[in-house]
Amino acid sequence: MKHSFWCGLGALLLAGPAQAQSLTGVWQGVETETGQSDDYWPAVLRLQKSKGTDLFGVLYEEVGGNPGISATFQMNGKRTAAGLQLEHGEKLNETGRRPGTYWCDGSITFTYDPAQEKLTGHATYRPKGDCSVGTYTFYRIKLKSAATVPAGVESSIRVSGRNVLWYADAELKQPLTAGNNYRTKLSKTTTFYLKQGYYPTEQSPVVPITIQVTGKPPQTPPTPPVAAAPPDTARPIPAPAPIISAKPVVLPTVLFKVGKPELLPESSPALDQLAAEIKSRPALKLRVSGHADRVGEPEKNLALSEQRAEAVKTYLVKAGVAAERISTIGYGDTRPLYPSPDVRNRRVEVEEMPQ
Repeated sequence: MKHSFWCGLGALLLAGPAQAQSLTGVWQGVETETGQSDDYWPAVLRLQKSKGTDLFGVLYEEVGGNPGISATFQMNGKRTAAGLQLEHGEKLNETGRRPGTYWCDGSITFTYDPAQEKLTGHATYRPKGDCSVGTYTFYRIKLKSAATVPAGVESSIRVSGRNVLWYADAELKQPLTAGNNYRTKLSKTTTFYLKQGYYPTEQSPVVPITIQVTGKPPQTPPTPPVAAAPPDTARPIPAPAPIISAKPVVLPTVLFKVGKPELLPESSPALDQLAAEIKSRPALKLRVSGHADRVGEPEKNLALSEQRAEAVKTYLVKAGVAAERISTIGYGDTRPLYPSPDVRNRRVEVEEMPQ
């Protein structure tokens, strides 16, 4: 736990003197570069418009890897020519407080990237203990393509955000895809439910995106009836593309809770396919390797990467794969694929073991 926690985030920006760009809504992100090596703090910021150029809102923060330690603050700020100057106000709630710890307060200045819907902020805190500075990175989910599409025509729905997960239902039980683009054909007005996997918190928002559908699906000319062919019982059903190869393969949809080895529900489809592939190849032996981001202590990251690899093995064994066919290894934060911090470094890879 950090000896001095931060607080105070926000955003509103003018895209130009004559064009006000509203940044009200919900932002999700993280604080880093506080001068305390490898510490980080996921956060959710909710902003509303007040009088004139004023804004007010609520900031929720967690300690990275320990969501049981959190705080919620009232936020107040004013728009500036380059962005927003925000000051934190009353602390509304706090959980998991420990003796000798406290939260920093001060002033944060943000700039806004409209193409990415990204906020980058730099804080200067009031003198208190080791309170000094901090750097913030926030993203929000916002529709970037047309809000209306023609019925029955394949369209690309594009949104902003980092590590976006798409669902068909508000309960997030029906995953659709991952990423910033979703190509689909719609026959009626449809609402999708999106979350960001970028430093998720206990209060990460679910963002509904509604796409209006106009017109009727294109008519296809009728085809003459064809006599039904006898069933071909010898023809196999095409199998999904194989996952396993002799080189390590990243499982991008196998995701974990932050700082924990607990698999998220959206990991199941990929792991179920992986289990089926292993069982269809009786001689195959598999190695599962876990990796962590360079956030936190290297020793803890090594242990966490090993635990995540073991969590995947446990899932596969429960799915019917013999335990002796699966070996695990953890590499901690020694093999990042992207500059830290980046949640994509918290990954699992699989590869075929030589016979």
